[in-house]
Amino acid sequence: MAKEQLQVLNALDVAKTQLYHFTAIVIAGMGFFTDAYDLFCISLVTKLLGRIYYHHEGAGKPGTLPPNVSAAVNGVAFCGTLAGQLFFGWLGDKLGRKKVYGMTLMLMVICSIASGLSFGNQPKGVMATLCFFRFWLGFGIGGDYPLSATIMSEYANKKTRGAFIAAVFAMQGFGIMAGGMVAIIVSASFKAGYPAPAYQDNASASTVPEADYVWRIILMFGALPAALTYYWRMKMPETARYTALVAKNAKQAASDMSKVLQVELEAEPEKIEGLAQEKENSFGLFTKEFLRRHGLHLLGTTSTWFLLDIAFYSQNLFQKDIFTAIGWIPAAKTMNAIEEVYRIARAQTLIALCSTVPGYWFTVVFIDKIGRFAIQLMGFFFMTVFMFALAIPYKHWTHRENRIGFVIMYSLTFFFANFGPNATTFVVPAEIFPARLRSTCHGISAAAGKAGAIIGAFGFLYAAQPTDPNKTDAGYPPGIGVRNALIVLGCVNFLGMLFTFLVPESKGKSLEEMSRENEDENGTESEMRPQGGCEMRTVPI
Repeated sequence: MAKEQLQVLNALDVAKTQLYHFTAIVIAGMGFFTDAYDLFCISLVTKLLGRIYYHHEGAGKPGTLPPNVSAAVNGVAFCGTLAGQLFFGWLGDKLGRKKVYGMTLMLMVICSIASGLSFGNQPKGVMATLCFFRFWLGFGIGGDYPLSATIMSEYANKKTRGAFIAAVFAMQGFGIMAGGMVAIIVSASFKAGYPAPAYQDNASASTVPEADYVWRIILMFGALPAALTYYWRMKMPETARYTALVAKNAKQAASDMSKVLQVELEAEPEKIEGLAQEKENSFGLFTKEFLRRHGLHLLGTTSTWFLLDIAFYSQNLFQKDIFTAIGWIPAAKTMNAIEEVYRIARAQTLIALCSTVPGYWFTVVFIDKIGRFAIQLMGFFFMTVFMFALAIPYKHWTHRENRIGFVIMYSLTFFFANFGPNATTFVVPAEIFPARLRSTCHGISAAAGKAGAIIGAFGFLYAAQPTDPNKTDAGYPPGIGVRNALIVLGCVNFLGMLFTFLVPESKGKSLEEMSRENEDENGTESEMRPQGGCEMRTVPI
Protein backbone atom coordinates (compact mmCIF):
# COMPACT_ATOMS: atom_id res chain seq x y z
CA MET A 1 0.00 0.00 0.00
CA ALA A 2 1.36 3.43 -0.94
CA LYS A 3 2.01 5.96 1.78
CA GLU A 4 -0.20 8.98 2.07
CA GLN A 5 1.30 12.37 1.28
CA LEU A 6 1.02 14.92 4.08
CA GLN A 7 -1.54 17.60 3.25
CA VAL A 8 0.84 20.42 4.18
CA LEU A 9 3.51 19.08 1.78
CA ASN A 10 1.01 18.54 -0.99
CA ALA A 11 -0.22 22.12 -0.48
CA LEU A 12 3.34 23.37 -1.00
CA ASP A 13 3.77 21.22 -4.13
CA VAL A 14 0.64 22.54 -5.84
CA ALA A 15 0.64 26.12 -4.51
CA LYS A 16 0.32 28.87 -7.09
CA THR A 17 3.25 31.25 -7.42
CA GLN A 18 2.62 34.12 -5.02
CA LEU A 19 4.31 36.91 -3.08
CA TYR A 20 5.97 34.69 -0.47
CA HIS A 21 7.88 32.85 -3.24
CA PHE A 22 9.38 36.11 -4.52
CA THR A 23 10.09 37.29 -0.98
CA ALA A 24 12.02 34.08 -0.28
CA ILE A 25 13.96 34.46 -3.55
CA VAL A 26 15.02 38.02 -2.65
CA ILE A 27 15.94 37.16 0.97
CA ALA A 28 17.95 34.05 0.04
CA GLY A 29 19.25 35.65 -3.15
CA MET A 30 20.77 38.64 -1.38
CA GLY A 31 22.92 36.18 0.52
CA PHE A 32 24.24 34.87 -2.77
CA PHE A 33 24.69 38.39 -4.09
CA THR A 34 26.96 39.00 -1.11
CA ASP A 35 28.70 35.62 -1.49
CA ALA A 36 29.68 36.33 -5.09
CA TYR A 37 30.73 39.91 -4.32
CA ASP A 38 32.96 38.79 -1.44
CA LEU A 39 34.52 35.82 -3.24
CA PHE A 40 35.33 37.58 -6.51
CA CYS A 41 36.12 41.16 -5.46
CA ILE A 42 39.54 39.99 -4.25
CA SER A 43 40.58 39.35 -7.87
CA LEU A 44 40.04 43.06 -8.57
CA VAL A 45 42.55 44.21 -5.96
CA THR A 46 45.33 41.59 -5.87
CA LYS A 47 47.47 43.51 -8.37
CA LEU A 48 46.96 46.67 -6.30
CA LEU A 49 48.05 44.83 -3.15
CA GLY A 50 51.23 43.77 -4.94
CA ARG A 51 52.00 47.36 -5.97
CA ILE A 52 51.41 48.74 -2.47
CA TYR A 53 53.12 46.13 -0.31
CA TYR A 54 55.68 44.44 -2.58
CA HIS A 55 57.19 47.32 -4.54
CA HIS A 56 60.96 47.07 -5.05
CA GLU A 57 62.95 50.20 -5.90
CA GLY A 58 64.44 50.09 -9.35
CA ALA A 59 62.39 47.11 -10.56
CA GLY A 60 61.32 47.21 -14.21
CA LYS A 61 57.81 45.99 -13.39
CA PRO A 62 55.39 47.00 -10.60
CA GLY A 63 55.38 44.91 -7.44
CA THR A 64 53.34 41.71 -7.43
CA LEU A 65 52.23 39.41 -4.65
CA PRO A 66 54.74 36.58 -4.11
CA PRO A 67 53.39 33.19 -5.29
CA ASN A 68 52.63 31.85 -1.80
CA VAL A 69 50.94 35.09 -0.72
CA SER A 70 48.91 35.36 -3.93
CA ALA A 71 47.77 31.75 -3.61
CA ALA A 72 46.79 32.33 0.02
CA VAL A 73 44.90 35.58 -0.64
CA ASN A 74 43.01 34.10 -3.60
CA GLY A 75 42.40 30.66 -2.13
CA VAL A 76 41.94 31.03 1.62
CA ALA A 77 38.30 32.11 1.33
CA PHE A 78 37.60 28.90 -0.62
CA CYS A 79 39.15 26.83 2.17
CA GLY A 80 36.81 28.56 4.63
CA THR A 81 33.86 28.09 2.28
CA LEU A 82 34.53 24.35 2.00
CA ALA A 83 34.65 24.00 5.79
CA GLY A 84 31.50 26.14 6.19
CA GLN A 85 29.55 24.10 3.63
CA LEU A 86 30.25 20.87 5.47
CA PHE A 87 29.67 22.29 8.96
CA PHE A 88 26.58 24.42 8.34
CA GLY A 89 25.12 21.83 5.97
CA TRP A 90 25.23 19.29 8.80
CA LEU A 91 24.02 21.86 11.34
CA GLY A 92 21.09 22.83 9.12
CA ASP A 93 19.78 19.27 9.34
CA LYS A 94 20.38 19.07 13.09
CA LEU A 95 19.07 22.45 14.34
CA GLY A 96 16.85 23.54 11.47
CA ARG A 97 17.37 25.79 8.48
CA LYS A 98 16.18 29.04 10.06
CA LYS A 99 18.25 28.84 13.28
CA VAL A 100 21.50 28.52 11.34
CA TYR A 101 20.58 31.00 8.59
CA GLY A 102 21.14 34.13 10.67
CA MET A 103 24.47 32.87 12.03
CA THR A 104 26.01 32.63 8.56
CA LEU A 105 24.87 36.11 7.61
CA MET A 106 26.30 37.80 10.72
CA LEU A 107 29.61 36.04 10.19
CA MET A 108 29.73 37.40 6.64
CA VAL A 109 28.97 40.96 7.78
CA ILE A 110 31.60 40.99 10.54
CA CYS A 111 34.35 39.40 8.43
CA SER A 112 33.70 41.61 5.37
CA ILE A 113 34.32 44.68 7.52
CA ALA A 114 37.29 43.08 9.28
CA SER A 115 38.90 42.13 5.93
CA GLY A 116 39.05 45.81 4.98
CA LEU A 117 40.45 46.73 8.39
CA SER A 118 43.44 44.37 8.12
CA PHE A 119 45.95 45.62 10.64
CA GLY A 120 49.12 47.63 10.15
CA ASN A 121 50.96 48.76 7.06
CA GLN A 122 53.63 46.06 6.85
CA PRO A 123 53.15 43.30 4.25
CA LYS A 124 53.24 40.37 6.68
CA GLY A 125 50.77 41.92 9.12
CA VAL A 126 48.31 43.04 6.46
CA MET A 127 48.38 39.79 4.49
CA ALA A 128 48.17 37.57 7.56
CA THR A 129 45.11 39.36 8.96
CA LEU A 130 43.52 39.66 5.51
CA CYS A 131 43.84 35.89 5.03
CA PHE A 132 42.57 35.19 8.57
CA PHE A 133 39.38 37.21 8.13
CA ARG A 134 38.80 35.99 4.57
CA PHE A 135 38.93 32.40 5.83
CA TRP A 136 36.11 33.12 8.30
CA LEU A 137 34.29 35.17 5.69
CA GLY A 138 34.42 32.07 3.49
CA PHE A 139 33.21 29.95 6.41
CA GLY A 140 30.05 32.07 6.62
CA ILE A 141 29.60 32.08 2.85
CA GLY A 142 29.90 28.29 2.88
CA GLY A 143 26.87 27.99 5.14
CA ASP A 144 24.78 30.04 2.73
CA TYR A 145 25.05 27.43 -0.04
CA PRO A 146 23.23 24.44 1.53
CA LEU A 147 20.86 26.56 3.61
CA SER A 148 19.65 28.88 0.82
CA ALA A 149 19.21 26.02 -1.64
CA THR A 150 17.40 23.81 0.87
CA ILE A 151 15.10 26.58 2.13
CA MET A 152 14.12 27.59 -1.40
CA SER A 153 13.53 24.01 -2.53
CA GLU A 154 11.37 23.29 0.52
CA TYR A 155 9.30 26.44 0.06
CA ALA A 156 8.75 26.07 -3.70
CA ASN A 157 6.03 24.26 -5.64
CA LYS A 158 7.12 21.37 -7.82
CA LYS A 159 6.15 23.05 -11.11
CA THR A 160 8.50 26.04 -10.78
CA ARG A 161 10.90 24.82 -8.08
CA GLY A 162 13.92 24.71 -10.41
CA ALA A 163 13.38 28.29 -11.54
CA PHE A 164 13.05 29.53 -7.94
CA ILE A 165 16.26 27.82 -6.74
CA ALA A 166 18.09 28.95 -9.90
CA ALA A 167 16.85 32.53 -9.34
CA VAL A 168 18.44 32.51 -5.87
CA PHE A 169 21.71 31.33 -7.37
CA ALA A 170 21.41 33.80 -10.27
CA MET A 171 21.93 36.63 -7.79
CA GLN A 172 25.59 35.55 -7.91
CA GLY A 173 25.80 37.15 -11.34
CA PHE A 174 24.62 40.48 -9.99
CA GLY A 175 27.10 40.12 -7.11
CA ILE A 176 30.01 39.62 -9.52
CA MET A 177 28.84 42.57 -11.60
CA ALA A 178 28.36 44.73 -8.50
CA GLY A 179 31.93 43.98 -7.43
CA GLY A 180 33.20 45.32 -10.72
CA MET A 181 30.92 48.38 -10.59
CA VAL A 182 31.94 49.28 -7.03
CA ALA A 183 35.60 48.91 -8.00
CA ILE A 184 35.04 51.14 -11.07
CA ILE A 185 33.34 53.86 -8.99
CA VAL A 186 35.90 53.76 -6.16
CA SER A 187 38.95 53.63 -8.45
CA ALA A 188 37.59 56.34 -10.78
CA SER A 189 36.94 58.61 -7.78
CA PHE A 190 40.43 58.12 -6.37
CA LYS A 191 41.99 58.41 -9.85
CA ALA A 192 40.35 61.79 -10.31
CA GLY A 193 41.18 62.96 -6.78
CA TYR A 194 44.76 61.71 -6.66
CA PRO A 195 46.31 61.76 -10.17
CA ALA A 196 49.57 59.85 -10.55
CA PRO A 197 52.05 59.09 -13.36
CA ALA A 198 52.44 55.66 -14.98
CA TYR A 199 54.89 53.23 -13.37
CA GLN A 200 57.37 53.52 -16.25
CA ASP A 201 57.46 57.32 -15.85
CA ASN A 202 57.86 57.44 -12.08
CA ALA A 203 57.74 54.12 -10.22
CA SER A 204 57.47 55.48 -6.66
CA ALA A 205 54.86 58.13 -7.46
CA SER A 206 52.67 55.76 -9.52
CA THR A 207 51.17 54.32 -6.32
CA VAL A 208 49.74 57.16 -4.22
CA PRO A 209 49.41 56.58 -0.43
CA GLU A 210 45.62 56.91 -0.72
CA ALA A 211 45.55 53.76 -2.92
CA ASP A 212 45.60 51.80 0.34
CA TYR A 213 42.01 52.93 0.96
CA VAL A 214 40.81 51.69 -2.44
CA TRP A 215 41.12 47.95 -1.77
CA ARG A 216 39.82 48.33 1.79
CA ILE A 217 36.64 50.13 0.68
CA ILE A 218 35.99 47.58 -2.08
CA LEU A 219 36.27 44.64 0.35
CA MET A 220 34.22 46.29 3.13
CA PHE A 221 31.32 47.18 0.85
CA GLY A 222 30.34 43.48 0.84
CA ALA A 223 28.98 43.84 4.38
CA LEU A 224 26.20 46.20 3.29
CA PRO A 225 23.81 43.91 1.33
CA ALA A 226 24.19 41.13 3.90
CA ALA A 227 23.37 43.45 6.81
CA LEU A 228 20.28 44.79 5.03
CA THR A 229 18.68 41.32 4.76
CA TYR A 230 19.37 40.06 8.31
CA TYR A 231 16.03 41.23 9.74
CA TRP A 232 14.02 39.57 6.97
CA ARG A 233 15.89 36.30 7.33
CA MET A 234 14.97 36.17 10.97
CA LYS A 235 11.29 36.72 10.13
CA MET A 236 11.09 33.73 7.76
CA PRO A 237 9.31 30.71 9.30
CA GLU A 238 11.04 27.35 9.39
CA THR A 239 10.29 25.25 6.31
CA ALA A 240 7.33 22.88 6.67
CA ARG A 241 9.35 19.94 5.35
CA TYR A 242 11.91 20.30 8.14
CA THR A 243 9.25 20.94 10.80
CA ALA A 244 7.06 18.01 9.69
CA LEU A 245 9.51 15.38 8.44
CA VAL A 246 12.56 16.05 10.65
CA ALA A 247 11.31 17.86 13.79
CA LYS A 248 8.02 15.84 13.65
CA ASN A 249 5.96 18.86 14.75
CA ALA A 250 2.76 18.55 12.72
CA LYS A 251 0.93 21.40 14.42
CA GLN A 252 3.73 23.94 13.87
CA ALA A 253 4.21 22.93 10.23
CA ALA A 254 0.50 23.35 9.48
CA SER A 255 0.32 26.65 11.37
CA ASP A 256 3.38 28.15 9.61
CA MET A 257 2.27 27.13 6.14
CA SER A 258 -1.35 28.18 6.72
CA LYS A 259 -0.08 31.74 7.20
CA VAL A 260 2.33 31.58 4.28
CA LEU A 261 -0.01 29.93 1.76
CA GLN A 262 -3.18 31.60 3.05
CA VAL A 263 -5.00 28.27 3.25
CA GLU A 264 -6.36 26.28 6.15
CA LEU A 265 -4.39 23.07 6.72
CA GLU A 266 -4.87 20.11 9.05
CA ALA A 267 -1.99 19.19 11.36
CA GLU A 268 -2.22 15.39 10.73
CA PRO A 269 -0.07 14.33 13.74
CA GLU A 270 -1.03 10.66 13.32
CA LYS A 271 0.33 10.58 9.79
CA ILE A 272 3.63 12.17 10.89
CA GLU A 273 3.87 9.67 13.74
CA GLY A 274 3.43 6.86 11.25
CA LEU A 275 6.16 8.26 9.02
CA ALA A 276 8.51 8.55 12.00
CA GLN A 277 8.12 4.83 12.74
CA GLU A 278 8.97 3.73 9.20
CA LYS A 279 12.42 2.09 9.14
CA GLU A 280 13.03 2.99 5.50
CA ASN A 281 12.77 6.68 6.42
CA SER A 282 15.32 6.58 9.22
CA PHE A 283 18.57 5.48 7.57
CA GLY A 284 21.59 7.73 8.06
CA LEU A 285 24.22 9.09 5.71
CA PHE A 286 26.80 6.39 6.42
CA THR A 287 24.57 3.37 5.85
CA LYS A 288 24.18 0.71 3.16
CA GLU A 289 20.61 1.88 2.54
CA PHE A 290 21.78 5.40 1.73
CA LEU A 291 24.48 3.97 -0.52
CA ARG A 292 21.90 1.80 -2.32
CA ARG A 293 19.38 4.60 -2.81
CA HIS A 294 21.51 7.70 -3.22
CA GLY A 295 25.18 6.64 -3.51
CA LEU A 296 25.43 7.20 -7.27
CA HIS A 297 23.40 10.42 -6.97
CA LEU A 298 25.87 11.83 -4.42
CA LEU A 299 28.80 10.74 -6.59
CA GLY A 300 27.16 12.53 -9.53
CA THR A 301 26.49 15.79 -7.68
CA THR A 302 29.93 15.92 -6.04
CA SER A 303 31.96 14.99 -9.14
CA THR A 304 30.19 17.38 -11.52
CA TRP A 305 30.40 20.30 -9.08
CA PHE A 306 34.08 19.50 -8.41
CA LEU A 307 34.97 19.46 -12.10
CA LEU A 308 32.91 22.54 -12.92
CA ASP A 309 34.53 24.69 -10.23
CA ILE A 310 38.07 23.85 -11.34
CA ALA A 311 37.27 25.53 -14.65
CA PHE A 312 34.81 28.17 -13.46
CA TYR A 313 36.90 29.67 -10.66
CA SER A 314 40.11 29.50 -12.69
CA GLN A 315 38.40 31.60 -15.35
CA ASN A 316 36.83 34.06 -12.91
CA LEU A 317 39.74 34.69 -10.58
CA PHE A 318 42.41 34.95 -13.24
CA GLN A 319 40.58 36.52 -16.15
CA LYS A 320 42.67 39.66 -15.51
CA ASP A 321 45.83 37.60 -16.22
CA ILE A 322 44.29 36.15 -19.40
CA PHE A 323 43.23 39.59 -20.62
CA THR A 324 46.71 40.93 -19.88
CA ALA A 325 48.29 37.97 -21.72
CA ILE A 326 46.35 38.75 -24.90
CA GLY A 327 46.90 42.50 -24.49
CA TRP A 328 43.29 43.52 -23.77
CA ILE A 329 44.47 45.15 -20.54
CA PRO A 330 47.64 47.25 -21.10
CA ALA A 331 50.96 46.22 -19.58
CA ALA A 332 51.11 47.07 -15.88
CA LYS A 333 54.09 49.41 -16.22
CA THR A 334 52.12 51.69 -18.59
CA MET A 335 49.55 52.48 -15.85
CA ASN A 336 49.51 53.80 -12.32
CA ALA A 337 48.15 51.60 -9.51
CA ILE A 338 44.59 52.95 -9.40
CA GLU A 339 44.30 53.03 -13.20
CA GLU A 340 45.08 49.29 -13.23
CA VAL A 341 42.26 48.56 -10.76
CA TYR A 342 39.91 50.58 -12.99
CA ARG A 343 40.91 48.69 -16.16
CA ILE A 344 40.60 45.24 -14.52
CA ALA A 345 37.21 46.14 -12.99
CA ARG A 346 35.93 47.43 -16.31
CA ALA A 347 36.90 44.20 -18.09
CA GLN A 348 35.33 41.99 -15.41
CA THR A 349 32.11 44.04 -15.36
CA LEU A 350 31.80 43.82 -19.14
CA ILE A 351 32.17 40.02 -19.06
CA ALA A 352 29.60 39.78 -16.22
CA LEU A 353 27.13 42.05 -17.99
CA CYS A 354 27.38 40.39 -21.41
CA SER A 355 27.67 36.71 -20.49
CA THR A 356 27.60 35.82 -16.78
CA VAL A 357 24.30 37.49 -15.81
CA PRO A 358 22.38 36.49 -18.99
CA GLY A 359 23.59 32.89 -18.58
CA TYR A 360 22.13 32.62 -15.07
CA TRP A 361 18.76 33.99 -16.15
CA PHE A 362 18.54 31.76 -19.22
CA THR A 363 18.72 28.88 -16.73
CA VAL A 364 15.92 30.41 -14.62
CA VAL A 365 13.68 30.66 -17.70
CA PHE A 366 14.36 27.22 -19.19
CA ILE A 367 15.19 24.89 -16.27
CA ASP A 368 11.58 23.78 -15.68
CA LYS A 369 10.94 23.51 -19.41
CA ILE A 370 13.88 21.47 -20.71
CA GLY A 371 15.09 20.03 -17.40
CA ARG A 372 18.24 20.03 -15.27
CA PHE A 373 19.99 17.16 -17.06
CA ALA A 374 19.73 18.68 -20.55
CA ILE A 375 20.95 22.11 -19.39
CA GLN A 376 23.91 20.64 -17.50
CA LEU A 377 24.96 18.36 -20.37
CA MET A 378 24.62 21.17 -22.90
CA GLY A 379 26.57 23.59 -20.68
CA PHE A 380 29.52 21.24 -20.19
CA PHE A 381 29.53 20.42 -23.92
CA PHE A 382 29.73 24.04 -25.06
CA MET A 383 32.24 24.94 -22.33
CA THR A 384 34.45 22.17 -23.72
CA VAL A 385 33.99 23.34 -27.30
CA PHE A 386 34.73 27.01 -26.60
CA MET A 387 37.67 26.25 -24.32
CA PHE A 388 39.33 24.18 -27.05
CA ALA A 389 38.41 26.84 -29.62
CA LEU A 390 40.36 29.35 -27.51
CA ALA A 391 43.28 27.08 -26.68
CA ILE A 392 44.15 25.30 -29.93
CA PRO A 393 44.56 28.43 -32.12
CA TYR A 394 45.77 30.48 -29.11
CA LYS A 395 48.46 32.37 -31.08
CA HIS A 396 45.76 33.55 -33.48
CA TRP A 397 43.86 35.19 -30.61
CA THR A 398 46.91 37.05 -29.28
CA HIS A 399 47.15 39.21 -32.43
CA ARG A 400 45.72 42.68 -31.84
CA GLU A 401 43.12 42.42 -34.59
CA ASN A 402 41.69 39.20 -33.09
CA ARG A 403 41.39 40.27 -29.45
CA ILE A 404 37.70 41.17 -29.65
CA GLY A 405 37.03 37.68 -31.03
CA PHE A 406 38.92 36.17 -28.08
CA VAL A 407 36.84 38.15 -25.59
CA ILE A 408 33.60 37.05 -27.31
CA MET A 409 34.66 33.36 -27.26
CA TYR A 410 35.82 33.68 -23.65
CA SER A 411 32.49 35.29 -22.73
CA LEU A 412 30.61 32.36 -24.29
CA THR A 413 32.38 29.92 -21.95
CA PHE A 414 30.99 31.98 -19.05
CA PHE A 415 27.55 32.09 -20.63
CA PHE A 416 27.36 28.30 -20.97
CA ALA A 417 28.84 27.76 -17.52
CA ASN A 418 25.92 29.72 -16.08
CA PHE A 419 23.31 28.52 -18.57
CA GLY A 420 24.59 25.12 -17.62
CA PRO A 421 26.35 23.32 -14.76
CA ASN A 422 27.15 26.31 -12.56
CA ALA A 423 23.41 26.67 -11.90
CA THR A 424 22.27 23.04 -12.12
CA THR A 425 24.94 21.70 -9.76
CA PHE A 426 23.48 24.06 -7.16
CA VAL A 427 19.83 23.17 -7.88
CA VAL A 428 19.85 19.37 -8.09
CA PRO A 429 21.39 18.44 -4.68
CA ALA A 430 18.61 20.47 -3.00
CA GLU A 431 15.97 18.26 -4.65
CA ILE A 432 17.05 14.62 -4.70
CA PHE A 433 18.00 13.75 -1.10
CA PRO A 434 15.75 13.05 1.95
CA ALA A 435 14.70 16.03 4.10
CA ARG A 436 16.70 14.91 7.13
CA LEU A 437 19.90 14.70 4.99
CA ARG A 438 19.13 17.34 2.36
CA SER A 439 21.20 20.18 3.78
CA THR A 440 24.08 17.83 4.65
CA CYS A 441 24.23 16.28 1.17
CA HIS A 442 24.00 19.68 -0.49
CA GLY A 443 26.85 20.85 1.76
CA ILE A 444 28.97 17.83 0.77
CA SER A 445 28.28 18.44 -2.93
CA ALA A 446 29.09 22.15 -2.60
CA ALA A 447 32.26 21.36 -0.61
CA ALA A 448 33.41 19.08 -3.43
CA GLY A 449 32.90 22.07 -5.72
CA LYS A 450 35.02 24.29 -3.49
CA ALA A 451 37.75 21.63 -3.48
CA GLY A 452 37.72 22.09 -7.26
CA ALA A 453 37.78 25.87 -6.81
CA ILE A 454 40.86 25.56 -4.57
CA ILE A 455 42.60 23.49 -7.25
CA GLY A 456 41.59 26.10 -9.81
CA ALA A 457 42.70 29.02 -7.64
CA PHE A 458 46.07 27.54 -6.68
CA GLY A 459 46.78 25.43 -9.76
CA PHE A 460 45.93 27.90 -12.52
CA LEU A 461 48.08 30.55 -10.83
CA TYR A 462 51.15 28.41 -11.46
CA ALA A 463 50.04 26.55 -14.59
CA ALA A 464 49.34 29.72 -16.61
CA GLN A 465 52.89 31.03 -16.13
CA PRO A 466 54.92 31.10 -19.39
CA THR A 467 57.22 28.17 -20.16
CA ASP A 468 60.12 30.62 -20.62
CA PRO A 469 61.71 31.28 -17.16
CA ASN A 470 62.60 34.83 -18.24
CA LYS A 471 58.94 35.75 -18.82
CA THR A 472 57.35 34.45 -15.60
CA ASP A 473 56.03 36.77 -12.89
CA ALA A 474 58.45 37.47 -10.06
CA GLY A 475 58.95 34.45 -7.80
CA TYR A 476 57.05 31.97 -9.97
CA PRO A 477 58.53 28.85 -11.56
CA PRO A 478 57.86 28.28 -15.28
CA GLY A 479 54.39 26.87 -15.99
CA ILE A 480 52.72 25.30 -18.99
CA GLY A 481 51.45 28.60 -20.41
CA VAL A 482 47.94 29.98 -20.84
CA ARG A 483 47.31 27.89 -23.98
CA ASN A 484 48.05 24.54 -22.33
CA ALA A 485 46.22 25.60 -19.16
CA LEU A 486 43.11 26.27 -21.27
CA ILE A 487 43.46 22.81 -22.89
CA VAL A 488 43.54 21.23 -19.43
CA LEU A 489 40.38 23.15 -18.48
CA GLY A 490 38.71 21.92 -21.68
CA CYS A 491 39.47 18.30 -20.70
CA VAL A 492 38.06 18.97 -17.22
CA ASN A 493 34.81 20.23 -18.77
CA PHE A 494 34.60 17.09 -20.94
CA LEU A 495 34.88 14.90 -17.83
CA GLY A 496 32.07 16.94 -16.26
CA MET A 497 29.88 16.09 -19.24
CA LEU A 498 30.50 12.35 -18.68
CA PHE A 499 29.75 12.45 -14.94
CA THR A 500 26.49 14.31 -15.62
CA PHE A 501 24.99 10.94 -16.61
CA LEU A 502 25.00 9.95 -12.90
CA VAL A 503 22.65 12.82 -11.97
CA PRO A 504 18.86 12.12 -12.07
CA GLU A 505 16.27 14.43 -13.61
CA SER A 506 14.02 16.08 -11.01
CA LYS A 507 11.85 18.29 -13.26
CA GLY A 508 8.18 18.30 -12.25
CA LYS A 509 8.57 15.82 -9.37
CA SER A 510 7.93 16.45 -5.69
CA LEU A 511 10.88 16.40 -3.26
CA GLU A 512 9.45 13.30 -1.56
CA GLU A 513 9.16 11.53 -4.90
CA MET A 514 12.79 12.31 -5.78
CA SER A 515 14.13 11.33 -2.35
CA ARG A 516 11.80 8.26 -2.29
CA GLU A 517 10.42 9.28 1.09
CA ASN A 518 6.92 8.48 -0.17
CA GLU A 519 7.62 4.85 -1.08
CA ASP A 520 5.95 2.00 0.75
CA GLU A 521 7.80 -1.13 1.80
CA ASN A 522 7.37 -2.58 -1.72
CA GLY A 523 8.91 0.47 -3.40
CA THR A 524 5.55 1.78 -4.68
CA GLU A 525 5.27 5.55 -4.81
CA SER A 526 2.28 7.35 -3.39
CA GLU A 527 0.04 9.51 -5.52
CA MET A 528 0.94 13.19 -5.30
CA ARG A 529 -2.54 14.40 -4.40
CA PRO A 530 -4.43 15.31 -1.20
CA GLN A 531 -5.40 12.18 0.70
CA GLY A 532 -8.43 11.28 2.78
CA GLY A 533 -10.79 13.78 1.15
CA CYS A 534 -9.17 16.75 2.89
CA GLU A 535 -10.09 20.10 1.45
CA MET A 536 -7.97 23.21 1.34
CA ARG A 537 -9.91 26.43 1.48
CA THR A 538 -8.67 29.98 1.29
CA VAL A 539 -8.98 32.00 4.46
CA PRO A 540 -8.26 35.69 5.03
CA ILE A 541 -4.97 36.38 6.81
